[in-house]
Amino acid sequence: MSLSECEEAFLKNNLQLLVEQYNINRADADILQAKIWELPQASGYINAYNPEGRKAFDIGQAKGAEITQLIYMGGKKKNEIAFAKSNKELARLQFSQLLADLRTQLHAGYYHLYYENLKLGHTNRQLGYMNDLLSAYKVQSAKGNVSLKEEVRLQSMVIQLNNDKTAISKNIIEFEQELKVLTGITEDIKPQFPDAEQILAAQPFGDETELQKKALENNADYQYYLKLIDNSKLYAQWQKSLNVPDLNVGAGWDQNSGTFKNEVNLMVGIPLPLWKSNKGNVEKAGFAIRQSQTSADFRKLDLETRVEAVYRTWKVQYEQLSMITSADLENTEQVYNGMLNNFRKGNISLIEFTDFMDSYRETALQIYDMKNGIMQSAEQLNQLVQTKIFY
Repeated sequence: MSLSECEEAFLKNNLQLLVEQYNINRADADILQAKIWELPQASGYINAYNPEGRKAFDIGQAKGAEITQLIYMGGKKKNEIAFAKSNKELARLQFSQLLADLRTQLHAGYYHLYYENLKLGHTNRQLGYMNDLLSAYKVQSAKGNVSLKEEVRLQSMVIQLNNDKTAISKNIIEFEQELKVLTGITEDIKPQFPDAEQILAAQPFGDETELQKKALENNADYQYYLKLIDNSKLYAQWQKSLNVPDLNVGAGWDQNSGTFKNEVNLMVGIPLPLWKSNKGNVEKAGFAIRQSQTSADFRKLDLETRVEAVYRTWKVQYEQLSMITSADLENTEQVYNGMLNNFRKGNISLIEFTDFMDSYRETALQIYDMKNGIMQSAEQLNQLVQTKIFY
């Protein structure tokens, strides 16, 4: 399964993305709610008892009705709506950061799985040869043609290879499980990565300073904390507007109890602003602004240092692998094949052969780990910068 196919399944099936998407939907609902005004309030009255006519519920002689509407003053609704819209932008940035984090997990897991499978194939090839050799030595040892010491030496080599195989297989199971959760695919994922060497050779465009600049411009997590400053200011503005008294406007009709019969009156009501009724929340909002600014400063420093560290790690790994040329790898394989042929012909001792095989085993696994390490560092850099940098 190719990486692009895994990514397509990830975007389609990942449940964490779906959960985070609901936060954006909830923010839309908050915007809708912020736009809704209080309902008009209607009230009325009727006579319960007429003392002059000594009549209960004298509805025909005394009744009235009124309707009132709360009018928001000081830009309350405008500020509340602006704050709700800002919350939606924060939800979008959180979604973008989660998408970047999960995509990094997907790519990292895919690279891990790819190189672990290569290590498993390499170990199986060695193990197959060594098992055959051990079986032959056991036959010859039983006949007394070779010493038991040589058989035990081969047995130790086989045990080491089996331990390698067990550890690698365990890693493969773990990475497959992680990819299944990310992609929603229940079948085992077998990586098909024909352009691995091309991606491995790619280098980032720009130096540390350029990459840090790109990260500050594109990293969704950092942009979230910058946006949080604006969000806190909008919240403070909304809280300040809540100190402005609202206006109650209405109309009333009265049949007989007013100055005139069947009079219609205009009613206006407003709380007396003797003190600021929302003073505590305004102060709290001010602290939230300062807190957001401090958090953004910390996130900037953290992002810049992380980009610097990951870039330097990638560079060291890249330079180390670059020192191993394709000719070096070809020479290693030639020596390996030569050692096999010479051992079969009896030109080298068992000690020389097993010492070389152990060294070859470690070298091969280390090279796969070095390649995987470069891919992991590059992916971490992509996660931080969040724009195309490798060409």
